[in-house]
Amino acid sequence: MARLARSTGELSGRLFDTAGNITRIVANTLDPRDGSGAQTLRMLQQTTAELAEASGSPQAQEAFYRIVDTLTRLGTTGAPLAVHPVSRPAQALLTALGDSLLPVLDAVEPAVEEWAAAIDELVDASSPLLPAAAGAAAGALLLLTPVLLAAADVLRDSGPELQRMADALTAALAPLLPIQVALAERAAAAGAGVVRSALPPLADLTEAAAQAMKTFRPVLVAGEELLVSGLEQLQPLLLATAAHTGRLARAAAVRVTAAASPAADQGVVVAVHAT
Repeated sequence: MARLARSTGELSGRLFDTAGNITRIVANTLDPRDGSGAQTLRMLQQTTAELAEASGSPQAQEAFYRIVDTLTRLGTTGAPLAVHPVSRPAQALLTALGDSLLPVLDAVEPAVEEWAAAIDELVDASSPLLPAAAGAAAGALLLLTPVLLAAADVLRDSGPELQRMADALTAALAPLLPIQVALAERAAAAGAGVVRSALPPLADLTEAAAQAMKTFRPVLVAGEELLVSGLEQLQPLLLATAAHTGRLARAAAVRVTAAASPAADQGVVVAVHAT
């Protein structure tokens, strides 16, 4: 108790000191003797006058009206959802998901950070291709726009037929819903029983597989080392093959270009030899 009283007294003293410092700052700022207070007041008056003039314009009033109308409609639409009986199980579900997901998020955080860094490097490396991809995406969207507009026109003109289809499906499916619910409950009970009976053997199988992986780990590591060493030995051959193929392709492209667009002077012959 004595320690608590001492801590409370020290905290109260610090709060009073802070309040006194703030009071002195305000007093020094607004003190008219050195001119700073009067200058501050004039700036505040000018700023508030300009704000009042700007907010009084018809454009600003219209913008304020739209903002208030949008907020009112959002509040009117969302208020019944907050007190609806469906919101209680939804809130319980969100709470359960949040409590269950926190350990998962903590566990995958390092992997997610590494993945994000790898994606960042990939995007940075493939940045020259992004304009071409964006152009292709824009062209695809332009091609799809007439199709979407035509589909919208067809659906708009077929409103009565769509309503008849919806009514027919509703009338056909409504009697089946109780039966489906009962079947779903039976299927859920049977599935839960199967899962309960299958979990112990699955756990034994997982433990056996883990033990086997521990046993064969040296073999797997040796196989990975052989594969990596083989790729390292094949890398110079692959690079040489790719370079030779590129030179042949460039030479063929030059010859095709010269044959398709001959020069004006037919006496000049250009030959390109692959090196």
